[in-house]
Amino acid sequence: MIGKKELVDLIENSESEKMQGDKDIWEKHIYLDNNNVLIVGYAEEEETDIQDPEEETVKTYYWYWELRDSQEWNVIFENHDKIFSFCESEMGTYSDRDRMEDVVGDIDEAEICAWSEKDLIKDISEDIADKVLEWLSMIQRGEK
Repeated sequence: MIGKKELVDLIENSESEKMQGDKDIWEKHIYLDNNNVLIVGYAEEEETDIQDPEEETVKTYYWYWELRDSQEWNVIFENHDKIFSFCESEMGTYSDRDRMEDVVGDIDEAEICAWSEKDLIKDISEDIADKVLEWLSMIQRGEK
């Protein structure tokens, strides 16, 4: 079975790909032993209000992960509990990826999406690895 350090490294360093469709969903597909594939991704939560393009818009995303059978693509275990989430801010055509200071002047970065603490995969990779190793152990024991 894969070790935690190796799994964390794979989770942090595998490339994410945008999934087809209209929704903003990105996933990493990490192929493991015994025909298992770990999917680690994030998806935008549904917007409820129409946003004014001239106002700051905050998009909320949540992290999820699944363990699937790589042959049949059946879900073995999953976590879509939205425990870890993050946000991005947009102002007109500018986003967090742009220099917001160039648009609206100096901003204390901590004030934008201040509640968002888990926006990088490295912030949650060990939590994901712990859960996946637990799942793999259950499979090995024949519990799933």
